[in-house]
Amino acid sequence: MVDSITSTQSTFDATLDKLGIKRSGSTSATTTATGASTTPTATKTTLDQSDFLTLLTTQLKNQDPLSPMDNTQMVAQMAQFSSVAGISEMNKTLSSVATKLGSTTASDAMSYVGKTVLTEGSTAYPRASGSLDGAVELDDDATQVTVSISDANGGTLRNLTLGAQKKGTATFDWDGKDGAGNSAGDGPFTVTALATAGDKTVTSRTLVWAPVESVSLPSSGSPTLKVLGVGDVNPADVRSAT
Repeated sequence: MVDSITSTQSTFDATLDKLGIKRSGSTSATTTATGASTTPTATKTTLDQSDFLTLLTTQLKNQDPLSPMDNTQMVAQMAQFSSVAGISEMNKTLSSVATKLGSTTASDAMSYVGKTVLTEGSTAYPRASGSLDGAVELDDDATQVTVSISDANGGTLRNLTLGAQKKGTATFDWDGKDGAGNSAGDGPFTVTALATAGDKTVTSRTLVWAPVESVSLPSSGSPTLKVLGVGDVNPADVRSAT
C-alpha cells in the first residue's frame, strides 16, 4: 500500500514537473550530466485549462484498474473546472464592459461642440457682460487663496482674495473691471492662482470656462475637444459644461 501511494505521488509530482508547477512542500532541481545540481528553474503557481486537462488525462491513465475513478467524481471535477473557467470568462467580459462604459464615445464628444466647458487652463474669455468666473482646484486645505487676472501684455488687472478654502474646488467671479473700476475689455485674460497654508505653498490649478470649437476624432484613440484659448482637452478632463 505504501509503495502504491509513493508511486502515485511520484507520478503526480512528475506530471506537475512537466507542466512547470511545483507542488507545495516539494523541491526540484536540475542535475547536469556530471551529477552537479543546478539552480531550480522558475515554476508556475497556477493551473490553466490545458494543465487541468493534462492532469485529468494523467489521473485516468494512472488510476488503479481494480478501483477506477467513479464517473460521478470525474464529472464533478470537470463541472468544477467548467464553473471556474466560466467565472474567469465572465470577469473578462465585465472588465471589457466597464472599460467601454468608462470611455468617451464619438457621439459623447460631439455633444460638447457649441457648449462652454470648465476645464484646467489659464486663458479665459469674459461673458457678454464683461465679467468672468472660474475656479481653483486645491490639493489640500489653504489658509489663503489669491487669484490674479492679467491682460494680454502680462499686466495685472485685478487680484481676487478668496481667503481660507478647504481642499477641493473654490470658485471665483470677476466683474471685468481693473483696480481703478475701468472695464478691462474683451480679453483674452490670463488667470493664475496662489494658494498657501501658513508658510507653505498648496498645490493648485486654475479652471476656466471656454467654448468648445470642434472635436477631433482620430481613427484610433480617444476623441479630443478643441477648446478656445486652452487647446486640446480630453473629454474626461471636463469638470462641467453649459
